[in-house]
Amino acid sequence: MIKVVRGNPTREELAAALAVVRARAAAVADSPPGAAEPPAEWSAPTRIARRRLPEPGPRAWARTYWPG
Repeated sequence: MIKVVRGNPTREELAAALAVVRARAAAVADSPPGAAEPPAEWSAPTRIARRRLPEPGPRAWARTYWPG
């Protein structure tokens, strides 16, 4: 059941929202059991470590902050 708690949507807006919810539910129902979604790009380890860290040394702390 969908309930509008704020605002006054038109019939078209309600129909569009319901279509999105039903399409998502159908996609989930059609997926094979145990199928995992691919990991999101933002959580990929390669995104976190795109370049090498500076070698340790006397002023390594300064090289970790400033690029180049």
